[in-house]
Amino acid sequence: MLRVLHSVSNMARAGIETMLMNYYREMDRSRIQFDFLANKPVPGEYDDEIRGMGGRVFFSPGLNPLHYPQYRRFVSDLLKNNPDIRIVHAHNEAMGLYALQSAKSAGIRVRIAHAHNTRIIRDYKYPLKLVCKQLLPGAATDYWSCGTEAGIYYYGEKRWKASGFILHNAIDVSKFAFRPETREQLRRLHGVNNCFVIGHVGRFNVQKNHSRLLDIFAETAKAAPDARLALIGVGELEQSLKDKARTMGLQDKILFLGQMADVSGWYHAMDCFVMPSLFEGLPVVGIEAQAAGLPCFFSDPVTDEVLLSPDACRISLRADDTEWAKAILAVKNSEKARIQGADIIRRAGYDIHTEARKLQETYLEMAERAYS
Repeated sequence: MLRVLHSVSNMARAGIETMLMNYYREMDRSRIQFDFLANKPVPGEYDDEIRGMGGRVFFSPGLNPLHYPQYRRFVSDLLKNNPDIRIVHAHNEAMGLYALQSAKSAGIRVRIAHAHNTRIIRDYKYPLKLVCKQLLPGAATDYWSCGTEAGIYYYGEKRWKASGFILHNAIDVSKFAFRPETREQLRRLHGVNNCFVIGHVGRFNVQKNHSRLLDIFAETAKAAPDARLALIGVGELEQSLKDKARTMGLQDKILFLGQMADVSGWYHAMDCFVMPSLFEGLPVVGIEAQAAGLPCFFSDPVTDEVLLSPDACRISLRADDTEWAKAILAVKNSEKARIQGADIIRRAGYDIHTEARKLQETYLEMAERAYS
């Protein structure tokens, strides 16, 4: 059996991790297994499911430069003691360098760098991440991405055009196909049956730009008093956003729904999906929303590769809140055949049942080629 070690933050319910679980559930686990190198010492919501499917979760010393020698020893010992791990697949953006360099030193012949974003967050690690980004291609043997823009950003245009590979952020399309009965049930339960529900799914962090989303919603609600904003997610900026909503007098119009194991029902309950991110690769939630047949409004830093449905568009972050509100309000009373969303996403190549089979065969071929 081939085992693939995925280097991640931790296996919480976030975009990259959810995408990996979508693929993992579809693998023939008699032929291929996933293990996870968690680089935050925090248990994730997916840990028990992983172990139940035969996978393992290993907790590293962390992506701190002070721990780098310890990290290298940890990964070296991990790979030495588990010779059935023959592929290391890193999802930590620039900091994936840690896992890939360690794997290279340990003699792992297939080392995949996977780009999921088109920018690096300017936090205290920013200078270190820039250095790691420069060194990343030399530590990898294969260059993967969720889309073209992210691939070019991390590997350079020449390398990407020569050897880049796109792995779609695929989903279980049938799970998100529009269900009017679910919509009616959820809307009645939460008291929004006669409201115009604007939705967003994403972690409360700088990248997702929730503060701007609140400004856009406030402008929309001026013209549509029945507008409500449904926010699914958790994160470090959640409390500050709640404080801002209270200051703006919007607290009664916003549903902070927290984190949930299954968000699919809420896509059916929404009337449109808004994502004014400061940067993105190709967001899984954007694919899910379109599969549910929702009109979608993305900011222009989100790659245009996300525009799979004719009801999805991008709006410039430089556009003022009034322009955003005008576009959103234009779909308020539109009659759309939302059931078509699932077929659109399936035809675009984002159905996990098909894409997982392709990934499985790709892994097996890579390992056979490298270790034969």
